[in-house]
Amino acid sequence: MRLIVNGVELDVVSAPLTPLLHVLRDELDITSPKAGCQQGGCGTCTVLVDGEPRRSCLTAVAAVDGASITTVEGLGDRGELSPVQAAFHNHYAAQCGFCTPGMVVAATALIERAGGPVERGDVLEALGGHYCRCTGYVKIVDAVIAASRGEVEKIDDLPVSEAGEPEVTPKGSPA
Repeated sequence: MRLIVNGVELDVVSAPLTPLLHVLRDELDITSPKAGCQQGGCGTCTVLVDGEPRRSCLTAVAAVDGASITTVEGLGDRGELSPVQAAFHNHYAAQCGFCTPGMVVAATALIERAGGPVERGDVLEALGGHYCRCTGYVKIVDAVIAASRGEVEKIDDLPVSEAGEPEVTPKGSPA
């Protein structure tokens, strides 16, 4: 089977009924989709399949053969966050970060689908079923609305680790 993951065409050797989550994490070493409930209820494993949010724990890899898969790693450029990622940073919308990748990709799909500003109700609907145990969702919703309106302080020239991951220190935290 062949997938296009974050813009890179890859051959996959996992069995056809292997959940996409396990292919991404175990075979391709892409760790942003998290194994939460593994029943589709928590949203931590959400990725974009041809631009639409899907629970990767419930999606057999054979069902997405030839599809374009986007994880949070594929949203921004190396050293530069996407608008939604930057908004989450600017609005302190992530605490432990376990749920954040799933919310960021779902929010990205919402904003791209809307093509412009979204309202609170739109965000609540798009993120329904994404559970965060650390926050009250206010900052998350505010971040998504700000990103949709282009009200994001751009964060670029981020230091990048050897693994290619941006190294971000939250505002107000000691470096």
